[in-house]
Amino acid sequence: MEAGELAGAIGRLDRVTRELREKCPWDREQDARSIVPHTVEEAYELAEAAREGDDAAMRDELGDVLFQVVFLSLLLEERGVGDLAEVASQLTEKLVRRHPHVYPPNEQDAAAGIETADDVRRQWDEIKRDVEGRQSEKDWRKPALPALIYANKVQWKLDPEERPANAGADNPDRKRDEARIGELLWEAVTEARSRGVDPELALRAEAERHAESLQK
Repeated sequence: MEAGELAGAIGRLDRVTRELREKCPWDREQDARSIVPHTVEEAYELAEAAREGDDAAMRDELGDVLFQVVFLSLLLEERGVGDLAEVASQLTEKLVRRHPHVYPPNEQDAAAGIETADDVRRQWDEIKRDVEGRQSEKDWRKPALPALIYANKVQWKLDPEERPANAGADNPDRKRDEARIGELLWEAVTEARSRGVDPELALRAEAERHAESLQK
C-alpha cells in the first residue's frame, strides 16, 4: 500500500468519525467510560478471529478496534488533552525507544546479545525500569485484567529469567499443549463449581497473593 493511500484511508475514517460524533445521537452521548466496554468487547472479538485463523473476520474486527482508537482519540481532542496524531506519535516514539536493537541511538551502539524473544522481553523490562522509570507496582498490577492474563503477568514478574519463548511458531507442539492446558483449566473450573467458588475470583486472589510477595 502506498503511503498516500494509507493516509487517505485514515483521513476518511477520521472525517466519518467526526461526522458521527456531531450528527449521530448515540455517538454524541458517549464518553470514555461508556465507550471503553465496547472497546474491550471488540478486542475479544478480534482475538477470537485470530484464534480461528479467519482472515476476513480479522479485517472486520481490526476495523472495529481501529474505530475505537480513532473515537477515543477524538474524545481526548475535545478535552484538549491529545489527538490521534499525538497518540500515533507517542506510540511510535515508545516503539523506537523499546527496540534499541532495531533502532540504536547511534549506529555503533546497537544492542548486543539480543537474539531471542526472551532477550527482547528482558530488555523491555530494563528499559521500562531504567529509562521510563516504571518501578511502581501500579505500573503492572492492572485490576481490569482477566485473572488468567493477570496470573500469567505475575508469574513473569516472579521468574523474569525463565519466561517461555513467544508462544508462536517457536512452539511446534502448540496445538497439543493448548489442548492439554485447556483440559486442566476445564477440570479446575469444574472443581471450582463443585465447591461453589467463582474460578475467576479464586485465581485473581491467588495471583494477588503472589504479587504481594514481589513488594516485600
